[in-house]
Amino acid sequence: MSSLSEFQLLSVLAQEMNMRKAAERLFVSQPALSQRLQTIEKDWGAKLFIRSQKGLTLTPAGEHVIQFVDEVLFKQERVRETIHSLQSEVAGTLKIAVASIVGLNWLPQVLKKFIERYPQAKISLITGWSSEILKCIYDDQVQIGIIRGTPDWKGRKIHLFQDSLYLVDKEITSPEQVLETERPFIQFKSDSNYFQEIQDWWLRHFKTPPRRTVVVDQIETCKQMAFNGIGYAILPAITLNGAEKDIFKIPLHDEHGLPLKRDTWLLGYESSFQLKQVQAFVEVVKEHIEETEKMQ
Repeated sequence: MSSLSEFQLLSVLAQEMNMRKAAERLFVSQPALSQRLQTIEKDWGAKLFIRSQKGLTLTPAGEHVIQFVDEVLFKQERVRETIHSLQSEVAGTLKIAVASIVGLNWLPQVLKKFIERYPQAKISLITGWSSEILKCIYDDQVQIGIIRGTPDWKGRKIHLFQDSLYLVDKEITSPEQVLETERPFIQFKSDSNYFQEIQDWWLRHFKTPPRRTVVVDQIETCKQMAFNGIGYAILPAITLNGAEKDIFKIPLHDEHGLPLKRDTWLLGYESSFQLKQVQAFVEVVKEHIEETEKMQ
């Protein structure tokens, strides 16, 4: 049976599918890596990879072995996390998935504090849409996730903050002026209910769709286009740091006249919150939120 170090070797090979790149990641020479692979294949009694000029290809036997290897390495990491959680020192890996807008605009300050306070801890970060974050938690790829909107989550969830929505533009000073301008309404793609909230707000106020619309794939692109006067956009306060020059920010209101806001939540299974690195991160998050509220 192969050792855990050999499992790591097979895992890297399966990820890279290239002997040179795998050798670089493993800090060994290609001949040494090739020789070790031959020994491992002899141990398994089967060819695991087919080599060609284009790289590596898994054989059917190799697919089964790599699946087994990934399961073993995953379980090893979970055992390590459990052991670390039993110790007083905060160590291990904090595995977190975060909505892209939060990862870009809010998380860096929190992670900076966490890293400075707990230098022994490692961080594995995934960013994406909120639906992707939920899938990462369901699939046990991460310990906790931070999403936008109102989650349908049965596990533990912590409300982090709300931020208001603004109509942002270099020329428009009131919502009604969007009916007069020829400049486009710039929107960014989202898989959450954010898009529907904007549609509902628009129809309540104007009854007709925008004259022109430009759809971009990233909120940062949407923001920069609005800031450069290409068109107007509706953006959450989390993307606006107050340093914008010559930009009008008009708050949006719902049908009851209340500010239209977005929620941000931290989610995870109860077992994840027993890990010391997760507990430490939650503490840092709460401290950061309290400090931010005091400054407002």
